[in-house]
Amino acid sequence: MANHKATKKDVRQASKRREANRYYGKTTRNAIRDQKALTDEAAYDEKLPLTISMIDKLAKRGVIHKNKAANLKSKLARKTSLKTA
Repeated sequence: MANHKATKKDVRQASKRREANRYYGKTTRNAIRDQKALTDEAAYDEKLPLTISMIDKLAKRGVIHKNKAANLKSKLARKTSLKTA
C-alpha cells in the first residue's frame, strides 16, 4: 500500500463497503433460505415481495450480477400460488 493520504482513505472506504456488502449479501441469503423453508402458501406469498426487494437491492449495489438476481427471483416466484395468466 502506498503511503499516501488518498490511498489510506481509499483502503478505509473499501473496507467499509466490503463489510456492508457482506452484511447485505448474508442477510439476503438468509432471507432466501427462510423463504424456501416456508410451507404455508399465504406466508410465502406475503414474504415474497420483501425477499425480491432485497435481491433487487443487491443487484443495484453490484453485490450480485443482475442475471443472478433474475434467476433467484424466478426460482422463488415459481413456488408461489399467484399464477399470472
